[in-house]
Amino acid sequence: MTAPPLPGVFADLAPLLDHWGYGAVGGLLFLEDFGVPVPGETMLIAAAVYAGAGRLNVVAVAVIAFVAAVCGDNIGYVIGRYGGHRLVTRFGRYVLLTPARVAKAEAFFVRNGGKVVTVARFIEGLRQANGIVAGLSEMPWRRFLFFNALGAALWVGVWVTLGDVAGDHIGTLYPAIQRYELYVLAAAGVALAVVVVRHLRRRRATDTGRPSPDPDDRQTPAR
Repeated sequence: MTAPPLPGVFADLAPLLDHWGYGAVGGLLFLEDFGVPVPGETMLIAAAVYAGAGRLNVVAVAVIAFVAAVCGDNIGYVIGRYGGHRLVTRFGRYVLLTPARVAKAEAFFVRNGGKVVTVARFIEGLRQANGIVAGLSEMPWRRFLFFNALGAALWVGVWVTLGDVAGDHIGTLYPAIQRYELYVLAAAGVALAVVVVRHLRRRRATDTGRPSPDPDDRQTPAR
């Protein structure tokens, strides 16, 4: 069966899918998930569209994507855990990992742990740095593996399902997605701002409620 013509950014990946098939899916996802700037997520969606048109097997796409994503992040974890800040400082700029970006991500990991690993795949930038920063933060490997696999399953499931359902209709759906993309991003930005403001207010209220040290309460030394 002939695959549908892929629109927009997906069209650039069609030759890779036509020539390499499942290998293109696994290879790009594996590379993306330990920091190499390649379009892994876009390839996953394109492969799911091919599956929806009957060109690829949707189960095979999902399994290969899941395994490649988990393995790629674990390579990143090893790099971060055993290579440490030295490697990131020296080579991080080649994979978009600046020291400032790593420091922010590492602090975020320390505060939120498994929740961040689970949702990291849905966030551009954090998806690529997920494993490396978890290793730098010395997150226990078993804990990382569990939440990483959970996040990979959710991420692959969402995009494979959407791409598979789109199938032959991708040419019609893509312009609509582009048309409403700005509104979706704006809504996401507002939601994020609300969460941040609520967090800051709660933190300020907690700080205000703490008793301040009173000089009169200090005990005078015995004479």
